[in-house]
This record gives sequence, C-alpha cells and structure tokens, in this order.
Amino acid sequence: MKIMIVRSLALLMTGWIAIPCAQAGDEPPKTLKERFSYALGMQMGNDIGQMSAKDKLDSALFLRGLKDQLDGKKTLLTAEDADKTREEFQKSMHDEMIKEAQEAANKNRTEGEAFLAKNKERKEVTTTVSGLQYEVITPGNGPKPKATDTVKVHYLGTLLDGTEFDNSYARKEPVTFPLDRVIPGWTEGLQLMPVGAKYRFFIPADLAYGKRGAPPKIGGGSTLKFEVELLEIVKPEAAK
Repeated sequence: MKIMIVRSLALLMTGWIAIPCAQAGDEPPKTLKERFSYALGMQMGNDIGQMSAKDKLDSALFLRGLKDQLDGKKTLLTAEDADKTREEFQKSMHDEMIKEAQEAANKNRTEGEAFLAKNKERKEVTTTVSGLQYEVITPGNGPKPKATDTVKVHYLGTLLDGTEFDNSYARKEPVTFPLDRVIPGWTEGLQLMPVGAKYRFFIPADLAYGKRGAPPKIGGGSTLKFEVELLEIVKPEAAK
C-alpha cells in the first residue's frame, strides 16, 4: 500500500478528520472541511484503484471498517486479528507475485531458447561455446580489448519483441565501463570486436540478467538483443 494511503488512513483513524454527512444531490462541496474531506476520499480512491490488489478489496467492508473505527463502535475484528489478517494478506500477495514472476521468467526463457535455436541457423550469425550469438554489422580494424580493459561504446538494447530498454545513441553520449563489470555476454562479446566495429549480439538469459531480470524493463529469463559499436579502448590513465 502506498505511503500516501497509509498517512491518509492514519489521519482518519486518529480522528483528526471527521467525515461530513453526504451532500444532497451532486452539488460540489463548498466549505473547506467539505472540500478537503471529499478531496481526501478522491485521493484514497485513486491510490487504492492503482494498487495491484484492488480487485481483492471488498469496498463495502472497507467502508464499514473505516466507519466503525471513526464512530468508536465495536469492530468486527480485534486489533490483533486485524494485524494478523494484514500480514496474511501481504504474504499471499508476495507469494502470488513470486509465482507470476517465475511463470513469466519461464515463458521468456522458453521463447528465448526457441529464438536462439532458429537464429543460429542464419549464415550471418556465429554462436560461441557459451551460447552467445553475434553478427558483424560493420567490421573494424583496430585492436581487440581484453577482459581487464575499459572501453567506450555506443549501444542499443532491445527485448526480442523489439521493445527498447536502453539507448546511448538517444542520449547522444557513449558509455565508458570496465569489461569485467558488465553482464557476461558483454564481457565475452566485446572481446571479439576490434575497435571501430559494430556488432549485433543475441544474449541468452544466463549471460544477461538471469532468472531475476532487471526490473522494470527487463523481465526474468529474457534473451536480449544489443547493437554495440566499439569506439575505443580507454587508456588506464584516462579511465581513472
């Protein structure tokens, strides 16, 4: 639940705000108290409506619990039962999220494996022992970096469906990094490239972000596509 909802509920539960009687008809609220009360209700409704658990909320019982607490009536649950219920619900939501993430990761992995199996049949594609696939877009004639080198590159990263998740070209700024600080597919792939070359890499999940992915843009088990242009091997002094 969002922090704002919690704060709003805290205000209500401590009795700082009284809910006014419903207005007749659909006339806008007029006094500050009326307007603020209605605005707070709008805010809470909007925030709760955006929650993934909104479909699991019984709005009638939610309003009953709110009103019983504000009116000082005996509640249907004790405070201890309410705490246990919230913990149970949060656990069930957490378990459900993990299950959905695992199912999505398995689906991504299956689709990735099928894609790579078909992709390796193309004559332009080379597959390494690790399973990394690449094709040369533009050959280069410079030196090749070692795993301990720092390189400067431009790149475009997409999912298999073409969804773009990173693009240094769009930022108009190349990226500099040590080759031993990136995903294994990049560490291996960049060492195959001479300076000045541009390659397209097809990186299986195990050489990318694995079953966890890199949320929110890269789901677990995702095979990734990269177009990478190796601009230079950065000298140690410059890298520092």
